[in-house]
Amino acid sequence: MFEIVLASVVLGLAIWTIAVAETYSATVGFVAYSLLAALIWVRLDAVDVALTEAAIGGGLGGVVLLGAAARLRDAEALTVEQASPIVRMSAAILSASITAALAFAILLLPDPAPTLAPTVVANAGATGMTNPVTNVLMAFRGMDTMLEKVVLLLAIVGVWSLASDRAWGGRPGPRHQADPNGVLAFLARLLPPAGIVVGVYILWTGADHPGGAFQGGAVLASMWLLVIMAGLADTPPVSSRWLRLILVAGPGLFLAIGLGGLWLGPAFLSYPAAFAKPLILGIEVAMILTIAATLGLLLAGAPERSSQ
Repeated sequence: MFEIVLASVVLGLAIWTIAVAETYSATVGFVAYSLLAALIWVRLDAVDVALTEAAIGGGLGGVVLLGAAARLRDAEALTVEQASPIVRMSAAILSASITAALAFAILLLPDPAPTLAPTVVANAGATGMTNPVTNVLMAFRGMDTMLEKVVLLLAIVGVWSLASDRAWGGRPGPRHQADPNGVLAFLARLLPPAGIVVGVYILWTGADHPGGAFQGGAVLASMWLLVIMAGLADTPPVSSRWLRLILVAGPGLFLAIGLGGLWLGPAFLSYPAAFAKPLILGIEVAMILTIAATLGLLLAGAPERSSQ
């Protein structure tokens, strides 16, 4: 009964988020939808996915959409153009058709579905990691995991490329100002120490329990953005050498260890059995720094001010 009620609420929120006219209301609905989706992943015993959904969809993604909604608020008041009923009906029919096709494809899956889970479990001990998700991401899907971080790096390059020539090399986003005695400044002083501990713990426990570099990095990015939004710190200039080193540290170390597998082992990204766990943990430590910096800078936006 709980799953039925939860699915009904999530479906209703999804429809309401699409149908509501106000951008701010749609954003609030999307954040609530993401948080409830995280609860669904928990009910499916996919805690790693739930942590990522809550941190990215409900947290950082919500901040991005709220910022966009705030910038569009004045423009929305002057906009009178609306989609015609034919366009709306066409979009609804297309969405319903895709949903029906996906449902039909799922029903056509063989029972039991083909799986590599027994093979993964049989070889899980080779890395020393007891968390099956970490095993799959860092060993069996190591190439995909590395390229995902390269995509984040390319996204930063794309965002920075939107800067004007005058602002290039400067600081991303506006300089935030907040009441130094207000609630936001108080939270920015209170939460980051605990948030940093939680982020590092999520990274460390990811070897044996749900967690990992992406979830921990999202928490660290949230704490960093909170401090910036409260005006207690400023975004670093994109010309900073240490910032660029952090951005390439994760993918760079991942690639170096992968090439080491070609030199010392049988294949690219193959870990020597005796050093598999230390190597993976080293990659994860570098990745959490890269992920935290990348997510924070993506939300800050393109350089807008000089580095002075």
